[in-house]
Amino acid sequence: MSDTVSGLLTIAALLTLLAVVYVPLGDYMARVFTSTRHLRVERALYRVGGIDPDAEQSARGYVLSLLAFSVVGIVLLLAILLGQAALPWDRGLPGMPWDMALNTAVSFVTNTNWQSYAGESTLGFAAQALGLTVQNVVSAAVGLAVAVALVRGFTRAESSTLGSFWVDLVRGTVRVLLPLALVAAVLLLLGGVVQNLSDVTVRALGGGTQVVPGGLVASQEAVKQLGTNGGGFFNANSAHPFENPTALTNLLQVFLLLVVPVCLTRTFGTLVGSRRQGLVLLGAMGVLWTGALAVTTWAEVGGQGQAAQAAGAAMEGKETRFGEWASALFAVSTTGTSTGAVNASHDSMSPLGGGTVMAHMMLGEVSPGGVGSGLYGILVAAILAVFVAGLMVGRTPELLGKKIGSREMTYVALYTLVVPALVLVGIGTAIALPSTADAMGNPGGHGFSEVVYAFTSAANNNGSAFGGITVTSTFFQLTLAAAMLLGRFVPIVLVVLLAGSLARQRRVPTTAGTLPTATLLFGGLVVGVVLLVSALTFFPTLALGPVAEALTGASR
Repeated sequence: MSDTVSGLLTIAALLTLLAVVYVPLGDYMARVFTSTRHLRVERALYRVGGIDPDAEQSARGYVLSLLAFSVVGIVLLLAILLGQAALPWDRGLPGMPWDMALNTAVSFVTNTNWQSYAGESTLGFAAQALGLTVQNVVSAAVGLAVAVALVRGFTRAESSTLGSFWVDLVRGTVRVLLPLALVAAVLLLLGGVVQNLSDVTVRALGGGTQVVPGGLVASQEAVKQLGTNGGGFFNANSAHPFENPTALTNLLQVFLLLVVPVCLTRTFGTLVGSRRQGLVLLGAMGVLWTGALAVTTWAEVGGQGQAAQAAGAAMEGKETRFGEWASALFAVSTTGTSTGAVNASHDSMSPLGGGTVMAHMMLGEVSPGGVGSGLYGILVAAILAVFVAGLMVGRTPELLGKKIGSREMTYVALYTLVVPALVLVGIGTAIALPSTADAMGNPGGHGFSEVVYAFTSAANNNGSAFGGITVTSTFFQLTLAAAMLLGRFVPIVLVVLLAGSLARQRRVPTTAGTLPTATLLFGGLVVGVVLLVSALTFFPTLALGPVAEALTGASR
């Protein structure tokens, strides 16, 4: 009973914190991306980069700038990882193998933060700080910029430009992510998260000595969660006591990974001049998140599975300082936000609990999704919902004064199909190879689930994993890197092109035939579209893995 009360109070505290910051942070971000004033530090960055901050870009120019920035980021991070032995504070560690370095570089630049290595035994302090932490910030700023560009597509009329990618990138970094990360890092440091530049050798209780690794953990942890990145400084991620020491820091970390995606719905409503529109999107996100949390918590707390029932609790793979409720809350929040950080082993969850968090990623990371990617993902779902409604009543679909025609639906259809295609092709290729069986930590349905989870996580830019699978082979390093790369940038290109198409349109006046979109009914339609598309795409795959495992009562 005490665990139930504690769990409910934790959820209530989390929702209260989000409600308190929703309006001020959401409106602040709206002002950031509409201000005509450039800060002094921003002007300095523009001069260094040779950028005219007052010049706007077309959709094509916006996309090319974004892709160029990301390619350079991959190359630079790859160089840091390969040559970390030449950097200061390398801790005596060699450079990464080329395939692992490529996978990691792509992972962090795409905001996935999939890790096929143990951070404390693979990377030095400089590589973590100069390479990974920098990408934790700027990859999130890229997603934020794309979301803002799509909103401009709705707010502008007969415009050939979407703003400047470089201005959006710099403002998202300087005015939003870095200030919030600084505050978060201080709070984490006060909560006991490590922040130093040294490993400590201690004498063990049983005799001998042991090296206790340290590092700039609090600063990386702050941007890891705030930017919905997920890459842990240590192999155990947020289950490690140096990254997440107490129940309070755990609550703070869940709050950080939810706060920007949630508040961006307020930003959207403010920018389009209808805050009810933002509340409808927030409601759709909330329904999906709440449903996943309810099922996962029930599965974990109820001890579903033979092993959990025999032990009296489903505590395998969970930290005792968090327990089942907080572990379920973290798992649902991290898979719903494309974060990928974990405070428990998802591989050790019950079949239904693990299957639910896997299915949560399959929704397309819209509940509430990553920084920026959650907003543009739910807006694409809203456009699809408007189109479906238009077909049912025989009217031209419109959203926020813009007609949804064949060009727009082409972009939406491709956006909807690209990630599922990457997931299913990746799974099929991996399962078809005889050598893949050796990588699975478990046989049968659960082993299949491990492969499904890996490609779902990679293509959806999540980064969490069913830990039973071994992905250090060159095959997995390269195929998962390809899934991350295409799963990030193909949808982004489609979203920016969609934004450009919307911006070029005239605004359509509201008439009696216009579908009201600031209503609970429309929010329910968006939820239905998200669930229907995901179910039609992934249910057969889920049926072979977690569903079959749950129905047969298979134990871990």
